[in-house]
This record gives sequence, C-alpha cells and structure tokens, in this order.
Amino acid sequence: MGVTDNLEPGIKVKDVMVSPVITVKEKDSLKKVAQLMSKHNIGSIIVVDKDGHPVGIITERDAVKRVMAKDLIPSKVKAKDAMSSPLYIVSPDASISEAADKMRKHEIRRLIVMDRGKMIGIVSSKDIVTIMPELVEIITEKAKISAETEVVEEPESSSIIGYCEMCGGWSDNLREVDGELICEDCMAELEYEE
Repeated sequence: MGVTDNLEPGIKVKDVMVSPVITVKEKDSLKKVAQLMSKHNIGSIIVVDKDGHPVGIITERDAVKRVMAKDLIPSKVKAKDAMSSPLYIVSPDASISEAADKMRKHEIRRLIVMDRGKMIGIVSSKDIVTIMPELVEIITEKAKISAETEVVEEPESSSIIGYCEMCGGWSDNLREVDGELICEDCMAELEYEE
C-alpha cells in the first residue's frame, strides 16, 4: 500500500499532465534551453535523442548546478551535458496517487507520461499538489516516520527510460541490476548465462 492510496481515486495522470512536452535535442545549447523555459514559463525541459526518444531532463536546478555554479557559458554547454538521467515514466491511466508514490520513492519531482512507447506528457509534483494539497502533509508525515524507523523498503519494479549501459541501445523499460541500467534483452542474456 502506498502513502497516497485512496486519495482522489478517480483522477488519473492524464487528467493533470502537461501536454505537449517542450523538448530540446541533446546537441542544443543551454542558452536555447533557458530561452524556451522563459518563453513557455516552465521549470524543466525534456532532452530527446536524434530519434525523438526522451533521454534526460534539464531543470532550473540542473542549470544552476551544472552551468552557472561552474561559471560556464550557457551558449557553449550542450543539453546532454547539463541533463539529469535516467527518466522515470508513468502511464496516463495511472492514478495520481500512484504517480505521487513513484515520485516519493525515487525522490524526483517529475515523471514522463508514456503511452505505447510515445511521450505524451509530463506530470510534476506541483501539478499533483495543485489538485491534492493534502498530499503535502501526508508525504511529509510519511518521510518523518520513515526517517525515524529507518525501515528499508523492498524496491518495487519501476520503468526507467534511457540508454542501456550494456549494449548502449535505447529502451523505455530499463531495470537496475548491480548498479547498472540494463534493457530487457541484456537482462535476458544475463539470466541465460547464469
């Protein structure tokens, strides 16, 4: 049972997600990223590869940490060098409670909404809290309880999108194995070898 179970059960991710998603290519400059963020009044941009697959995210915090704090010139820094990866995904039909639990579990604020292998939206903790302000109190209380009891939860199965660290291929279903993100094909090979 997740921390947010039974809250607003009828509201789905697709009801609160933002679409279309503003994207940049890996080779685009951070200057372009900042201009798009300003133009669209958003706090993050998804980075896509040459085939249009989402491979990372750049948030305002990433820009400060990886560019401004290092006194780099935004027009000379490529998006791929400033992005955070991997990305975590959620189905458009998932409940907002499921999305909130996934964000809490992975300590992230945004999930990519994927449907049949295509990115159709993005949902942020701000989107969820806007319609469910009681989540803030519940999640904060859950964090306090977890910190006090130091209970280690069993990791749940969670889809991650990005590049496989074994074969280098793009996958929308990576799994973490011994600290590496691996696609289903490489996992099957590992299991076969054992």
